[in-house]
Amino acid sequence: MKLGAFSVSLSVKDLSKSKEFYENLGFSVFGGDMKNNYLIMKNERTLIGLFQGMFEENILTFNPGWDENAKKVEGFQDVRKIQQHLKSAGVEIINPADENSEGPASFVVKDPDGNMILFDQHL
Repeated sequence: MKLGAFSVSLSVKDLSKSKEFYENLGFSVFGGDMKNNYLIMKNERTLIGLFQGMFEENILTFNPGWDENAKKVEGFQDVRKIQQHLKSAGVEIINPADENSEGPASFVVKDPDGNMILFDQHL
């Protein structure tokens, strides 16, 4: 399965402090907006999303169709195909994508330990 770019989406208490911390680890702002309470930080090919007040727990995120530079990947696997595969394997889908739609869509699953995994396609 081709899952696309991977990042960790962190629920942070203070976006400014978290930004400074990750900058000290060599990350720089790649996207997002302080005014909208989120930043995407990048260090080489590693992405971390910092989100203040948007969700309670940290989330593993895959972006089908994107590479680590948010550039389109040719021949990617659509998020609805990934969802169908996981559903057929018995994985519970949370907030499923409309399988009759096209373009941007997302869905969530939980791993056996309750960790949230977001599949978020922007294309």
